[in-house]
Amino acid sequence: MSRTPIDITIPDLTGKRAVVTGASDGMGLVMARRLAAAGAEVIIPVRNSVKGEATIATIKQSVPGANVSLRSLELSSLASVAALGYTLRAEGAPIHLLINNAGVMTPPDHQTTADGYELQFGTNHLGHFALVAHLMPLLRAGGARVTSQVSVAARRGRINWDDLNWERSYDGMRAYGQSKVAFGLFGLELERRSKAHGWGITSNLSHPGVAPTNLLAARPELGRAQETAGRRMIGWLSARGIMAGTVESAALPALMAATDPQAQPGALYSPSGFGNTSGAPAEQRMYPPLRSADDAARVWDVSEQLTRTAIPA
Repeated sequence: MSRTPIDITIPDLTGKRAVVTGASDGMGLVMARRLAAAGAEVIIPVRNSVKGEATIATIKQSVPGANVSLRSLELSSLASVAALGYTLRAEGAPIHLLINNAGVMTPPDHQTTADGYELQFGTNHLGHFALVAHLMPLLRAGGARVTSQVSVAARRGRINWDDLNWERSYDGMRAYGQSKVAFGLFGLELERRSKAHGWGITSNLSHPGVAPTNLLAARPELGRAQETAGRRMIGWLSARGIMAGTVESAALPALMAATDPQAQPGALYSPSGFGNTSGAPAEQRMYPPLRSADDAARVWDVSEQLTRTAIPA
């Protein structure tokens, strides 16, 4: 089955500084490459510097003269997040775009971050919450747009308020859904508080649909020796253009949310095809678990406590 090419136009980003987490491979690499091609200076925080250097080489091969550089970051360590914040604040350059894209998905067994939190909740949500907190002076200085990557799993996920760390009973997929619901609620609360307090930043959400990325690939560090059956099925569907996108198309909702002058604050962007799994990116109706302002405020307060960071009004 032939696939109709899908793409968006990215405006000129000359003079803008962008930070993209999870950009060392997959759709994050596509985002970084597209931003660099539009003229942005792109900062790529990475855990693995060797892999990061290969990413830089890949981008520069397709975008000669690209202004891309690495910084060190392990999102599952709040000390590492704080260190990146210190590094970028010391550089003093305003940040105009922040795409919170990195994430982990469904380790087979219960694992924890360096700070003792369930790995998906601690990485996907708490690490990014702390990153925004540490970068807030630079985000405000740049009048930044912050785009946070959720998931189609947020459509039916919920927060396990009585056991946020899934210590009593671990379900990898439900824990993943929780991490993305919490992260989405935070992204929307960030927009509300910025508007209420005049922070000058805008915040919205995106999700990539379904595509053959590395989220479900072999990840020995997560205890997954080989790719999942789901990953093999997604690859098969993607190759045939059936209810799954490509790595390139999966990057487009976040790029639209982060760069399109018409993209709305407090909105959700995702593929527009059946089930939001594939198709052209577009604004979507907010998923029900993300609509409660009370839940969002609660997530914010809990996140400040758990990360020992505060985003002052």
